[in-house]
Amino acid sequence: MRRSLLCSAAASHEEEHSLNHRHIMARLLCSHAVFHFLCIIIMLLSTGTICNVVFQPAFILASGPRVSSFLVGNLSGISFSLSAVSSSNATGSIPLSSCRLVSQTHWNLSNELIGKNAMLVRLSLNRSLQMCGNETSVPDCCLEPLCLQETLLVSACVDETPKASLIIQTQIYAQIVPNKPPSENKTIIPNQVFEPLGRCPCDVSPGQCDIRCCCDQDCTQEVLGLFATQCLPGPFGGSFSPVPEYQCSAQSSENDPDWFPFLCVSSPSDNNPFLGLFYYGGTVSPKPSPSFQALQMTAPVPPINYRQGDPMFTTDDQYFTIPQNSGLGQCAENAPVAFLENFESQCVRSLQSCQAPPDDLRVDIKDGLGGIVTVTVMDEMADDLRLFLANSREPISAPQQCGNVVVALRYTLYWRENGLTEITVTRTSVNITVPVSLTRRYSAVFVNANETSQSISGSPGYQVKTPVIGGILVSNTEDILRAQINLWQPGGDGLCSSAELRPALFGINSTSGCMIPASLLNMKQCSQLRETVRGILAGLVPATLVSTTGKPNFSNLSDWVNITTSVQNSSQPAENSTGECSAVPTHLHIHVWSGIMGSVQGVPQSFIQAVEISFIETTWRIDCGMGRVNPCLNPELMQNFPVTSFVTFTDNPLIKQPPRSRFSINFTEFDCDRNDVCWPELAFPLTRYYTGEPYSQALAKGLILVFFFIAASVLGTPWRQIRQAWNSAPL
Repeated sequence: MRRSLLCSAAASHEEEHSLNHRHIMARLLCSHAVFHFLCIIIMLLSTGTICNVVFQPAFILASGPRVSSFLVGNLSGISFSLSAVSSSNATGSIPLSSCRLVSQTHWNLSNELIGKNAMLVRLSLNRSLQMCGNETSVPDCCLEPLCLQETLLVSACVDETPKASLIIQTQIYAQIVPNKPPSENKTIIPNQVFEPLGRCPCDVSPGQCDIRCCCDQDCTQEVLGLFATQCLPGPFGGSFSPVPEYQCSAQSSENDPDWFPFLCVSSPSDNNPFLGLFYYGGTVSPKPSPSFQALQMTAPVPPINYRQGDPMFTTDDQYFTIPQNSGLGQCAENAPVAFLENFESQCVRSLQSCQAPPDDLRVDIKDGLGGIVTVTVMDEMADDLRLFLANSREPISAPQQCGNVVVALRYTLYWRENGLTEITVTRTSVNITVPVSLTRRYSAVFVNANETSQSISGSPGYQVKTPVIGGILVSNTEDILRAQINLWQPGGDGLCSSAELRPALFGINSTSGCMIPASLLNMKQCSQLRETVRGILAGLVPATLVSTTGKPNFSNLSDWVNITTSVQNSSQPAENSTGECSAVPTHLHIHVWSGIMGSVQGVPQSFIQAVEISFIETTWRIDCGMGRVNPCLNPELMQNFPVTSFVTFTDNPLIKQPPRSRFSINFTEFDCDRNDVCWPELAFPLTRYYTGEPYSQALAKGLILVFFFIAASVLGTPWRQIRQAWNSAPL
């Protein structure tokens, strides 16, 4: 059945009976998704098809001026004919396809070959769809709204023999165009910050009735009756609350109390509580749409003075740049430095040959205060190259010795107010053999020139995730130098020698570790091995004092407590030569006791009470393996052993609030911090704690207010009633 529908010849006598079935099938295929899907399937499978030619779809309902369909099959010698047809009054069917039946229509037919066995057939309307009117000068305008309604028959012919037919039922309406250009008048809405929207904010359509807006003057009584019970509530619907009773215009002369003229509030009608109710801030300009065009960079404009996040400029109005990591994991060589934005970056570069000497780092930078700051350069040589060697392996080539290769730049920028006062950079260089992959390190730290470079961890108590502040007492003085309490942050190889350090953060229990290589020769000197490992672990905590507060005074010992060390009472084992050492201190435990002591503005303040460090000992044993030959006889046999450091914070319940006095215990109703009503501040403007204006003016205004109260009492109704009762009382 399906084959007969798709491949029936146009001249067949059965076409009239099968035409209705084709109409039904074509209606099912009118969907764009099904249409495109079947077109692709037919084009892919069209090679070697059993059909001759067929239109897909074969029936179209058109409501616009453009129609298209696909002709699929053997397209050799294909020609088209277009004619307008009408259905029979008796049977309702349309005439059979004919290549000789050609009539004049308002449509243009074109075709385009899109494949070996597929052709796109297009029809476009060549007349106007504008509605006729008094001022319309188009000759073929539409006399009625239904401008065009006809049936088109497109026949695909080979040697004047129809092979396929396309039926198009058109029903196109006229386009109504306004006679006058659109008006540019807009409703002017006052600024809601300073002027109220009006007595009827829901009236947003000028000259038209807004639905459910019962205060709209454009609504007739008949229209209001449709939604009289569904009016918009609140101020937006025009339902404003009555005038408050404290307004001077709220009371009538008959009901005014005696004190009302002295204490009522006189306020203009424009100053209402709904002022700015419908104000949502400034307008937001739309963001530009994405574009594939190259971004046009504008010339940088140096600011008068710097603000946080602003790029810094050199004297020739160019960005002051330092290589930084980008968001895509790459390294931007010319990244601008932002004011008051610290950063650390690492850039991996493959060095195949010796490079030219670096540019002079002594550049002049605008300080943001009208002057110039010159970068001061300090050079140093790196002793350990493992911090700057990447893990990747370079191809083997002829080695070359290079000297003074820059591997790190550490900038320190001193600032004050909105400008810079000094810039120093420490340039680290190495002597290295190329080819090699280097990890260059860059950093920038901003330090306030008005204060010490010591950062705080709270005020006054510690804040969570802030560094624990340690210190060392300077000999023969009471000054304290800051020293960190650190944990390891291992690098790529996991060795302690290349690991970086990170500060211990308050309230965060954490563990870190790294590896220490030891040889069989080291195992024969266990005492020295123990001291070496203990020294490496003790180097994490160079501080001997710890600050009890997050903002300590470095000249006051009362803000500091000593760091104690727990000593284990264990006998020192004897050394042996079996590749094993016992009692090696491999774990460093930093135990911090903290608690809450007081609060500031309702926020509890955490303090450190004590810090204790202890070492946990384990046994190290070199794994010599199994075999007949004992590998432990080789003194150069190496093995990595793990060492760890961890910090633990414990809340100490013994830290309590300072003891309260008997007055604060018995008279808690007078405690302003614990009650909503604070009686001691009843006359707050008359106390010394009020700083809004000079004390003399506050006292004078208070006395004047007291005088008014006394005058109102004497002249008011209560005093008259007292005098009348006094006069009427018998003596």
